[in-house]
Amino acid sequence: MKRTAQSKLPRFSSPLAPPPSSTPALVERPAWQALVDHHRNIGTRHLREFFADDPQRGERLQVDAAGLYFDYSKNRVTDDTLALLVDLAEHCGLRERRDAMFRGESVNATEKRAALHTALRAPADASIVVDGVNVVPEVHAVLERMANFAERVRSGEWRGHTGKVIRNVINIGIGGSDLGPVMACEALRHYGKSGLHLGFVSNLDPTDVVEATRGLDAAETLFIVCSKSFRTLDTLTNAHAARAWSLAQLGDERAIASHFVAVSTNTEAVAAFGIDPAHMFALWDWVGGRYSMDSAIGLITMIAVGPEHFRAMLAGFRAMDMHFHSAPLARNMPVLMGLLAIWNNNFLGAQTLAVLPYNQDLKRFPAYLQQLTMESNGKHVTASSQAVSTPTSPIVWGDTGTNGQHSFFQLLHQGTRLVACDFIGFSHSQNPLGDQHDLLMANLFAQSEALAFGKTAQALMAEGVDETQVAQRVCRGNRPTNTLLADRLTPHTLGALVALYEHSVFTQGVIWNIDSFDQWGVELGKRLAQRIATELADTGHAPLTHDSSTNALMRRYEQHRKESS
Repeated sequence: MKRTAQSKLPRFSSPLAPPPSSTPALVERPAWQALVDHHRNIGTRHLREFFADDPQRGERLQVDAAGLYFDYSKNRVTDDTLALLVDLAEHCGLRERRDAMFRGESVNATEKRAALHTALRAPADASIVVDGVNVVPEVHAVLERMANFAERVRSGEWRGHTGKVIRNVINIGIGGSDLGPVMACEALRHYGKSGLHLGFVSNLDPTDVVEATRGLDAAETLFIVCSKSFRTLDTLTNAHAARAWSLAQLGDERAIASHFVAVSTNTEAVAAFGIDPAHMFALWDWVGGRYSMDSAIGLITMIAVGPEHFRAMLAGFRAMDMHFHSAPLARNMPVLMGLLAIWNNNFLGAQTLAVLPYNQDLKRFPAYLQQLTMESNGKHVTASSQAVSTPTSPIVWGDTGTNGQHSFFQLLHQGTRLVACDFIGFSHSQNPLGDQHDLLMANLFAQSEALAFGKTAQALMAEGVDETQVAQRVCRGNRPTNTLLADRLTPHTLGALVALYEHSVFTQGVIWNIDSFDQWGVELGKRLAQRIATELADTGHAPLTHDSSTNALMRRYEQHRKESS
């Protein structure tokens, strides 16, 4: 199919407003149908054929940006596939919606808000106007306050109520107020301050806060309570538990001001808790939780690695932002990653994505991407409130290599489900130990090669494998993978890596025409939990009005509680 024919297809006229309800469903759009037809032609072809037909494929299908090298040659695509995917992006308005997001327009349509996480890493002389106000000076003012506070804690200038130096910093949050900081502190522990213990509390399970504080001296412990509204049930419950633990040791309400700070917008609630509002770090409505690790939510990260390394991380974010904003779509790393995800999910049927970092410090990266991807794009209606016509977000999971090789890789190679994979590796280890890093990377390269090309029965028999074992040892290959390589895991690299996935998720959301920045599905469970908690606390035993299963479970729970009381 010629590109000139595709260029005449209708495009969304507005970069902000969702397409009108009269707009055809995605699957009815000519650009989508062109991909359907193309898939029929190449759907059964094997990666072995693609590489045999184009020996330089591995050199061509790659992009360098922001210190990352992206090899996408082991995807089941041709040049025509990629051209058709880029055409789809053009006709779905990706360029316009991307630019609208960077301008600070209300791309979060259902909440009528901007989604301006890119402003968190904008240079100080930039101008990004939201509701008539340039938000960049505010961002840098908060960053400066964070830096000053972080340096006071790191240097020992900030002391607890009894005059002791702070040796333990515990972050209390959930969702985006936890997953980003946990991941970043783990990823950048090579740059962390020696002698500073970091802890994280997120789960409403009391075990989480008990274990996080076990054996610690409250006089040496600082808590950072992260809640934009300062009303999040999980976070505030844990914060009050930490407050009680602190007072049990320190015995003075005035101590709270020296051992608790907040990341929030609710000054009144913060003050009522006992935190000095001067030690509250601001957030904005235009920063979603899962996009907030480089905002004040990252205060514990800045304390851990220092302001200089935190700014280097912001520079990495910024470098990928600029690449996404300016590179042609056909050579744009986040766009290509997002479009390949569309191809693998919607056309090849890969319902899950395994994220496989070959770096122990990135062990929390798959969990971070679960929220970023599935909370953003796990939607069943479009931005115009129509039912989606295709599957949306893939299920994201994964683990570090080589651990995963000895657990779930068997399914990747010989299972009946197609799983797309992202491999992430680095040329240098932060902890070199002989030739061990070479062995680690040999495994990364080998696994992506094996998933692509497999092992045929003919090859096995030529190697003399017993005929009774041939069927069991065949690996079909043809499994799509991306490989990301960087020199080493630095703060700059981490920022670029996170921004890459942020913009890939955005790209996919634009294609599906869903709002990647709301999360209404999270609210239903929260409201039901609050109702049930009230009922469990009711000593008057009002009749339960849930379904028979929920009623029976609540009664059994109450029975167990009574029997053990």
